[in-house]
Amino acid sequence: MSAKTILIVGGGISGITTAVEAAEVGYHTVLVEKNPYLGGRVAQLNKYFPKLCPPYCGLEMNFRRIKTNPKITVYTSTEVESVSGQEGNYSVRLKVNPRYVNEKCTSCNACAEACPVERPNEFNFGMDKTKAAYLPHVLSYPMRYVIDRNACKDQSCDKCVKACAYNAIDLGMKPRTVEMHVGSIVYATGWNPYDAARMDNLGYGRFRNVITNMMMERLASPNGPTGGKFLRPSDNREVKKVVFVQCAGSRDENHLNYCSAICCMASLKQATYIRERIPDAKVTIAYIDLRAPGKYEEFLEKVKADANIRMVKGKVAKIEEDAATGDLLLEFEDVEGGGKIHERADMAVLATGMDSSVKDNAMLSFEENGFINGGKAAGIYSTGVAKRPSDVTTSIQDATGMALKSIQSLVRS
Repeated sequence: MSAKTILIVGGGISGITTAVEAAEVGYHTVLVEKNPYLGGRVAQLNKYFPKLCPPYCGLEMNFRRIKTNPKITVYTSTEVESVSGQEGNYSVRLKVNPRYVNEKCTSCNACAEACPVERPNEFNFGMDKTKAAYLPHVLSYPMRYVIDRNACKDQSCDKCVKACAYNAIDLGMKPRTVEMHVGSIVYATGWNPYDAARMDNLGYGRFRNVITNMMMERLASPNGPTGGKFLRPSDNREVKKVVFVQCAGSRDENHLNYCSAICCMASLKQATYIRERIPDAKVTIAYIDLRAPGKYEEFLEKVKADANIRMVKGKVAKIEEDAATGDLLLEFEDVEGGGKIHERADMAVLATGMDSSVKDNAMLSFEENGFINGGKAAGIYSTGVAKRPSDVTTSIQDATGMALKSIQSLVRS
């Protein structure tokens, strides 16, 4: 790679957009992703705003743009080990971790069928399991299986190798180092859901029927752990009563002291998931205040008009469990009506906020909430939720602008 190359760190929707937009006007881009697949958090959604369409629609188009563009180089299962230099001439060292499956893979699933070991499926937040030989998700890019060697109980096991008719599995793969020179760098490292287990009063991790908003997206997804059915984790019973707990850890000086901007709309959207699929289900949304800016106001009014969706202005104080039934017992204040509300529900969904995925990097400058302002030196930028909490549309718009900024660095140098 030459100094006229742009390095994008993070292969979610923001990183993909930056890479594609820059490459399609003639610049070489290198897209680096730590997971064995591209797509990031968007790939885990059931639907996203504003079109409320499945994310695979947009991702598939972008994957085709990547696959057919020789100016884009993709490294998955890869970490940035070091960066040094200056705008126009950064030296970068990458560590490419082995996936133990090469380009001969046809995704036939024979390796998974032969594999004797199961592992928690992190794509579905541990709500189901995969084999140690697995395809990360149904539209993975690259469309290749991965072997989780850490899950292999017997390191000498080679059942997957014997099952593969294409010689696609190489259990002897080792990490390798790639060194390159690039002219500019864009960090599109995305976000992590805030750790709901840190809020003891809400019962996450203690009560199985308390889940997070991202887990809810996976439950709703046709390729999720339940095939899109709303079954509560404790007993696989269809839910009839669900409470959404807004600002779970957000706007709280003991956790995240900021608003993540998308949680209200996510819960409103997820309430419609339930109402569309379970006609007699009832939903309660307990909120501090509802934030549905501009174009989303109409959607908020539509949700409010549903007689089976109740909005309660008040913060949830605690969640307990009826051990005999697995039902949840919630206590929250009723600001408008006065007093406290006690409610029994099949499931509670915590609207956890967006937390920065990068906490420490000597090359980067961080704002007060831990998101990336950009680089300490010229030619290093941040985009999407790596920069600030935002929705998918806003992230794509920002990433398009960041492609231009990264190109300007190359031109200046």
